[in-house]
Amino acid sequence: MTEREALTEFVCRLLDSEKLPLWPAAKLAGLSRPEMEDELRRRGIATYRPTIENLFNDVAVIERLREG
Repeated sequence: MTEREALTEFVCRLLDSEKLPLWPAAKLAGLSRPEMEDELRRRGIATYRPTIENLFNDVAVIERLREG
């Protein structure tokens, strides 16, 4: 394993444990955002993890759009 591969693995684990957001993780690994997303995809790590709050916000927007 090269140093870059080890750093990428470390960063992916930090992101997976929600200790580091996507863009800072990519920068730390020296990767572009699409490259970081590819690394996460290879490892089966989600790039987006919606919360219940996100769901409620989305539902509120949909309801406002229906009314307007």
